Amino acid sequence: MAVVKWRGVIEEYATFLPVPSGSPVITLFEGGTPLLPAPRLSERVGARVFLKIEGANPTGSFKDRGMTMAITKAVAAGAKAVVCASTGNTSASAAAYAARAGLACVVLIPEGHIALGKLAQALVHGAKVLQVRGNFDEALRIVREIGEREPVIVVNSVNPDRIEGQKTGAFEIVDALGDAPEAHCIPVGNAGNITAYWKGYCQYREAGVSTRLPRMLGFQAAGAAPLVLGHPVPAPETVATAIRIGDPASWYGATAAASESGGGIFAVTDDEILSAYRFLAAEESVFCEAASAASVAGLMSVGVPESSTVVCVLTGHGLKDPDLAISQIDVPDPIDADVDAVLSVLDIG
Repeated sequence: MAVVKWRGVIEEYATFLPVPSGSPVITLFEGGTPLLPAPRLSERVGARVFLKIEGANPTGSFKDRGMTMAITKAVAAGAKAVVCASTGNTSASAAAYAARAGLACVVLIPEGHIALGKLAQALVHGAKVLQVRGNFDEALRIVREIGEREPVIVVNSVNPDRIEGQKTGAFEIVDALGDAPEAHCIPVGNAGNITAYWKGYCQYREAGVSTRLPRMLGFQAAGAAPLVLGHPVPAPETVATAIRIGDPASWYGATAAASESGGGIFAVTDDEILSAYRFLAAEESVFCEAASAASVAGLMSVGVPESSTVVCVLTGHGLKDPDLAISQIDVPDPIDADVDAVLSVLDIG
């Protein structure tokens, strides 16, 4: 019997994606990520909750969905180099896909504000990584200017091809559930992902694949919540580095998704994010990065109608930031290499 192999989001959803016929597809077989039932979270919030595990993508985050499109279109356009600003995940994804395509990749990151796991990925894939004395928003401003002045393609979510690829997450959710969920919870940083998911849900509804649209519930960290406050935050701060962004590039797309769907964008504190982060690891056996846990922290805080079907997107893997993980647990002191010594500190009787 033939084995059906997942082909990556462009091949799987070609009829919904604007890729020129005959263009080589640059893929790492991204997408096809698990939609995991969350029984303990469901019990806690009184709903039917699923977790979309985007950390299962090739570079460990949802960014791969958009990057396969951005790099594929860059190659089709004859580009030789790509550039991005990043808090981490974009840099890892851009570096990996650029390497696959044989393109040069330049990454600007905010000095001292990137998790080492993500920085290591960008470097090992061969990207030229430059630290900027400033925050992500300042790095993105420089990148956008470079894109206007030099023959390189910007692969941040200001690139519409990124949004096109990321919308496939919505397709997968509907394919798995048989219809759209009633609520969709998602972290919001640069705001491209909530924009993309809403576009995907709308396209599937228009095509008759689904019968309804979800309420889009976006969650920002309280220290980096420009969409909640209604104005840019010049010095955003949060433990959730992936959403430490004060002036989102997809501001209008995010607010439109929230308002058009009857949802909203809300703020959650770092304490709420870390509590959800620990809950997911201990109760649902899912190790995600802190920014991912904002979707679950938000669900716990805002709530949904009883028995609703809800999807929480977990945008990246916990190994992106191992230092944070270790900071959240008590690491035992070393003991003697002796059976009695081991048993003396265990409670297994």
